Amino acid sequence: MPSHRSRHHARRLLPRWNTLSPARAHVLGVARTLTSATRLLDVLPLLLREDGIETYYTVNPGSAFDAGLDAYLETLGLGDRLLTWEEALRRPFDLAVACSLHRSMRRLDAPLMVMPHGAGYNRLVTESTGDHASPVGLSRYELMARGKLVPAAIGVSHEEQLTRLARTCPEALPRAAVIGDRCMDRIRRSLPLRDQYRARLGVSGGRRLVALHSTWSEHSLLGRHPDLPLRLVTALPADEFAVAAVLHPNVWARHSHAGVLAHLEPAMAAGLLVIPPQEGWRAAIVASDLVVGDHGSTSLYSAAAERAVLLAATGLDELDPDSPTAEFGRRAVRLDPTGDLHAQLREAAESYDPALLQPVIERQLGAPHRSGELLQRQMYAFFAHRGIEGPSHTPAPAPVPAPEPVPYRPPTTFDVTGTAHPDGAVDLRRRPVVARHHDAARGFYAVAMEETNLRWRQSAEVLARATVDAELDPLDWARQQTEQLPGLGVLAAALAEDRCLVRLRNGFLLEAVAERPWGTPRPRLDPLLLGAAVNLWLTSGVDPTSLKNGLLIRTGHRHVRVNFDPGP
Repeated sequence: MPSHRSRHHARRLLPRWNTLSPARAHVLGVARTLTSATRLLDVLPLLLREDGIETYYTVNPGSAFDAGLDAYLETLGLGDRLLTWEEALRRPFDLAVACSLHRSMRRLDAPLMVMPHGAGYNRLVTESTGDHASPVGLSRYELMARGKLVPAAIGVSHEEQLTRLARTCPEALPRAAVIGDRCMDRIRRSLPLRDQYRARLGVSGGRRLVALHSTWSEHSLLGRHPDLPLRLVTALPADEFAVAAVLHPNVWARHSHAGVLAHLEPAMAAGLLVIPPQEGWRAAIVASDLVVGDHGSTSLYSAAAERAVLLAATGLDELDPDSPTAEFGRRAVRLDPTGDLHAQLREAAESYDPALLQPVIERQLGAPHRSGELLQRQMYAFFAHRGIEGPSHTPAPAPVPAPEPVPYRPPTTFDVTGTAHPDGAVDLRRRPVVARHHDAARGFYAVAMEETNLRWRQSAEVLARATVDAELDPLDWARQQTEQLPGLGVLAAALAEDRCLVRLRNGFLLEAVAERPWGTPRPRLDPLLLGAAVNLWLTSGVDPTSLKNGLLIRTGHRHVRVNFDPGP
């Protein structure tokens, strides 16, 4: 018996129900994994309804990484164009497009065009290819069935891949053509939106964004160094760096959404931003300053966008040694996961040379800015028999959507170190503290009012409240907290975006106001940062009354000058 969805589509396809001109050509987008589905969504908008082309979608079943794929396509509003695999096999199409090839696709009643779902063809997966020498997508086992070629057209992102195809399956070479990389063209088109993407991630104030990219498998960054996200986010000063994790969709599909978040939860408690698998990773590339990655395509795309890339894993054990991605792994700067992570990233930020990997990128990503034109030419050739001679126009690459990190509350306890200088400047660094993953303080603890761990609250020297419209007024709050936590040295409560009330251990009260230099936005004075700076200043042995001269608070390249008013 046909499924409800099949009956639903049968009704929708009755010609007499058309209001607009009926389509002259029908195309099927074949998704096998989330990665291939997102690449389809880059490519298929090049087929224009105004040219008489109508597009449908289906999921080719059987992948170990297809969990939730139907539901994902439904959420994109494609439900009325989503066919079951059984129905797709029963209907003829003028073209089927897939970004992940499987031999079962030969059963489709349509010429099949295949293309990469990442940056070219690089990975050796014997379960898919049947041999140890052919990369996925270029193997004879995938491309041939019963002595015949499965795809009618094979898209490659660079001429270099044609050379390897001639070695692995020479019969397929006449059907292959360079189509560029639509994904990279979208990333390039999105570069002017960098500030918007960073704002959506909450990265401001001169902080550098470190994007941590991991592909899937035991050879990936996360497979080799599962604790690196936590160690990275706790090693970097929170006022100088933010860290966002981008994990390959196969990681999520294999280990479940809940399983991935459970693994990352301690790092998220320290401030790790987690980008969902469906979308956001390209915006994270645009927003990033530095990348800690591996042999996944996202690391190569990051290098192509001229981000500083350090590899924590190379994946050379599972790559075609002749592929540009393998050369990328051999040539790229390495990160020592057991070394001083802060020092290595600081060095990369200051001295990284994007030209280092440019020759590799040029061998992987061909025809820059021309993917739309090349893809349309290849796909529209299949519609000539329908009287569709060519596209009416080529849509420009759409900017990628803004990132939407997984919601999680920010860290509430910091380990503070720094130096107070005689000229009134304070250099400080705040590193997030995570319960069960923290041994001893480097300096002193500064906690936010939202901290629920009694140990950290009782050990803190600084307590801060960021809520302006709170139940207790700032004076009463500071008095109450001093009675409950007598070990506190400094309390700070926000009065407005740029001012705070400060109470010292001896009961002395100050109102702190951040200076606004001419031509700059109104500064935000973080009460936790302010309290930490004041405590650092006072514990250096200076006279508390010297605060009347103000402080210059420096966190890396960022600084804010604060003036103090003792009030009446």
